[in-house]
Amino acid sequence: MRDRKEISGNIDWTLVFLYLALVIIGWINIYGAVYNEDHSSILDISQSYGRQLIWIVTSLFIGLVIILTDARFFSTFAYLIYGSTLLLLVGVLLFGNTVSGSKSWFHIGSFGLQPAEFAKFATALAMAKFFSSQHINIKEFRTRFIPLIILGVPAVLILLQNDTGSALVYSAFVLVLYRMGLSGNYLLFGVFVAVLAISTLMVGQYYVMGFVGALAIVLLFFIKRNRSNILNLAGLLLLALGFIFSVEYAFDHFLGDHQKTRINVLLGKELDLKGAGYNVNQSKIAIGSGGFLGKGFLQGTQTKYNFVPEQSTDFIFCTVGEEWGFIGTTVVIVLFILLLARIINVAERQRSPFGLVYGYGVASVLFFHFTINIGMTIGLVPVIGIPLPFFSYGGSSLWAFTILLFIFIKLDTKRASLL
Repeated sequence: MRDRKEISGNIDWTLVFLYLALVIIGWINIYGAVYNEDHSSILDISQSYGRQLIWIVTSLFIGLVIILTDARFFSTFAYLIYGSTLLLLVGVLLFGNTVSGSKSWFHIGSFGLQPAEFAKFATALAMAKFFSSQHINIKEFRTRFIPLIILGVPAVLILLQNDTGSALVYSAFVLVLYRMGLSGNYLLFGVFVAVLAISTLMVGQYYVMGFVGALAIVLLFFIKRNRSNILNLAGLLLLALGFIFSVEYAFDHFLGDHQKTRINVLLGKELDLKGAGYNVNQSKIAIGSGGFLGKGFLQGTQTKYNFVPEQSTDFIFCTVGEEWGFIGTTVVIVLFILLLARIINVAERQRSPFGLVYGYGVASVLFFHFTINIGMTIGLVPVIGIPLPFFSYGGSSLWAFTILLFIFIKLDTKRASLL
């Protein structure tokens, strides 16, 4: 009895409250997104909002089980959990079902399970386990290389499932590496690479190559012209030119037609309001039509007449914008920002490296999903099909995000212990 009181007293109830607020608001908006007058009861399990309630109840049960589990379980078996999810990712490639072009689902009757969602918290555990080992120095090549393997293996397996969006989530873990001491130059290098890639796709490789070559000539006049510096500059120039060439080559030979079209629409090179740009255009119309206060609950015309596909999943945020307006979207965004800020705050008070690193892993995954999903609905990033955490319809995603967060809440209850 005393242990239970100690656990409840140490739980960060702010995180729990923010989680519940997002889950409940998400459920209400799923109801608004797929409302049907013939099935008006929000408890109707034949409809997605009724089934979402089942996922919510089971998620709360999962959260309770995690809270009652010994915190040392997650550090002791971190690699085993990680390895198990890798086996599931391999298994879904061999025996899974294809949904919307991605072979990433196991189906048992009417129930579907997406292992890629669960691989995220397992990867965060593996990263935390590695960095909590003794004699870890981020300046050593080994310390930078092994985390890339931990991140790269599930990302590649998910790419093989043709689920690019879920694979890209693993790039967010660079924030964990940065917190553990990785030089900010790597982040700047990543930004430079992204700028080169986007510029190449927008204006063409030869223009960008010309600009980079001219930039190298200008830099030559500002650096100390010795053999070492000149060779380094020449090497960087060759790498940049090779990368620019590879971007256009990869775009032409490795991406599917629908992926090319989505990127071209985003970059403004194509206008396809009836094809690849349809979802985003209708989503922007829905959000914009909500105005300041919104049209009112269940009053969204874009929603009611199904103009926006996938509105209860990937595009759930546009329902908020249409029915609840600027005020509603602001509330949702503020709740997510408060959640992320609280996770970082709680991570920084951990006394063990395991809790600290895992906390930043949680924040990284949620931040990526939050920014990219909302960015998709307002046309700032390509549509890559990832859910809004705790908000979008789906059992796998809600379970996985619940596990991701509640493991951290559990670790925090034992923050005084060395894991």
